[in-house]
Amino acid sequence: MSELFAKYFPNVVYQGWTGDGGWLPAIGQTLYMTFWSAIFGGILGLIFGIGLVLTDEDGISPNRNLFSFFDKVVSLFRAIPFIILLAFIAPLTNLIVGTQIGTTAALVPLSLGVFPFYARQVQVALKSVDHGIIEAAQSVGATFSDLVFDVYLKEARAELIRVTTVTLISLIGLTAMAGAIGAGGLGNMAIAYGYNRFANDTTLVATLLVLILVLLVQLIGDLLAKVFNHKNA
Repeated sequence: MSELFAKYFPNVVYQGWTGDGGWLPAIGQTLYMTFWSAIFGGILGLIFGIGLVLTDEDGISPNRNLFSFFDKVVSLFRAIPFIILLAFIAPLTNLIVGTQIGTTAALVPLSLGVFPFYARQVQVALKSVDHGIIEAAQSVGATFSDLVFDVYLKEARAELIRVTTVTLISLIGLTAMAGAIGAGGLGNMAIAYGYNRFANDTTLVATLLVLILVLLVQLIGDLLAKVFNHKNA
């Protein structure tokens, strides 16, 4: 079996599992970039998404100036193509992590690239909360924090899980472009070691591994969304 695999996937075997350019480091780099960018970008996106809902004219704390600030920042970063964002914020990346290349350096543009998308997703999810529930909570004296955490976030948690799943899948796609700054990962494996060297088997296997990762994220997200949707029911 191994001989048959080596015959049809010689470049995959040549890459090896460990060492520079190995498959395990590439998988680890993709997971590393996805996880930490999801944490940093997710927190930022959640803050802006909540801010957009609360400060909107029909929110619980309407504020035109704050809403305009949140909206313009999110729209600005969404308008910048990710590959351009990589170069545009290079000085900021260097200031934060001390370098402009590498897996850790990619966390800065990845976080800033994914947060506006997630902020809009969070905004839509929180907007789906029934206003009747919000008004009922206000009528019994719910505080601002109660409304945010016990009403908005709790009632929308199933939808928040769904949009988080979509965002994670999008983020996995962005990690492929992060290879432009030497970030490594499966995307870089598919392009630098596969496409650029005419090693189609390497490109194929790298693509399949990305697809498996996406399918796992989708499966886990769907299961969690169903669980919390039943709890809300």
